[in-house]
Amino acid sequence: MKNAFGLKIVVPALALGMAFAIPAFAQDNTGSASQSMSQAGDSAGNSATSAGHAVKDVYEGTATAVSDTVITAKVKSNLHGNKVTNAGDIHVETVAGVVTLTGTVPSSEASTTAEQVTGQTDGVKGVHNELTTAPA
Repeated sequence: MKNAFGLKIVVPALALGMAFAIPAFAQDNTGSASQSMSQAGDSAGNSATSAGHAVKDVYEGTATAVSDTVITAKVKSNLHGNKVTNAGDIHVETVAGVVTLTGTVPSSEASTTAEQVTGQTDGVKGVHNELTTAPA
């Protein structure tokens, strides 16, 4: 009988204690959850900003690559259309508007002319002339 009486007192006391403890525990977790949600939001915002920068960088890189391709085509066309440079074996590479000329030309005049023609092409920001003259 003593056990039944003890349970009648202990069980309600435990229930009452838990009733007071749960809101306090929930409040601590709510603050922590709120903080976690805020951090997650900040992280998501930072990720979105990073993704936005990545898209911009890809766009700018693609635009530069397309521009370089156009410049290369113009330079090749101009060199081919020039009577002094059309006999040479000239390779053209463009990176960020700077054109590098490599290959072999028949004379130093052809090398100089190739550099001048390239430098006068729209969009060219600089020229690296690495052409060699073919032995006579």
